[in-house]
Amino acid sequence: MNLFRTKSIEQLQAAAKTSGMVKSLGAIDLILLGIGCVIGTGIFVLTGVAAAKYAGPAVTLSFILSGLACALAGLAYAEFSSIVPASGSAYTYTYASLGEFIAFIVGWNLILEYTVTASAVASGWSGYVTGLLLSAGIDLPHALTHVPADGGVINVPAIFITLLLSFFLIRGTQESAKLNRILVFVKLAAVFLFLLLAAPHVDPANWHPFLPFGVSGVFGGAAIVFFAYIGFDAVATSAEECKNPARDLPIGIIGSLFVCTALYVVVAAVLTGVVPYTELNNPEPVAFALRYIGYRLGSALVGRRASSSR
Repeated sequence: MNLFRTKSIEQLQAAAKTSGMVKSLGAIDLILLGIGCVIGTGIFVLTGVAAAKYAGPAVTLSFILSGLACALAGLAYAEFSSIVPASGSAYTYTYASLGEFIAFIVGWNLILEYTVTASAVASGWSGYVTGLLLSAGIDLPHALTHVPADGGVINVPAIFITLLLSFFLIRGTQESAKLNRILVFVKLAAVFLFLLLAAPHVDPANWHPFLPFGVSGVFGGAAIVFFAYIGFDAVATSAEECKNPARDLPIGIIGSLFVCTALYVVVAAVLTGVVPYTELNNPEPVAFALRYIGYRLGSALVGRRASSSR
């Protein structure tokens, strides 16, 4: 058996045409899908950690660097996905170019990537929900909201949201796309609500020093917030469900990256302008910032929308 056998582009294109998948996604659907996959932990959790421990106010530059790095990868994904409009993303492209064995390794790496990402996002969602319930006077047991590494037993909220979203995903593409539109709207509403409430309270003094950890801190922060961009490549996995993959996939991948980078930079700038970066190392920095400037109701609303958007 030849472990490095490949499939030609013609074979993959022919298989995609006979897959039976409904071609129901357009460019806007793909942009929203990309935003839905990317926006989440990056804005609502990682911004605070990266600012407090790595880059300080210069975390905005960290997001720009990571966005540029992802854009280069995004251009490659866009090129591959327009040539081979088949499901499988990097697995399919590797099968066509390097062979079955390497594609097998890449496929399992993708599974590990999405497993770690989904776990982190579910954990972040749990942190926001726990904080929201606590502000309402409901204190969930520590043992049921934290994993053993954090002194608990099991993270029940994280398991609940994972099972709930899995249920919606197995219902089909059209149903998932509708749910994704709703969740993207909720996410963007939470982001713009934060900006609306917090921007007037920005104190430029909080941006000094701008590079407390030096240039190396900017690159260290970029390595941390790069995690926030994981998910944009999921757009390529929808190739067989696109109406016009050659046109729509590049628009979806690059468009969603551009929107997410812009949002990350603006939110990071406002967040570090409202709260001293040294105080942002907590699991809900956006809600914390609103409480810091006295918007407890706004904090609860953003926390609620942030948790529901995951």
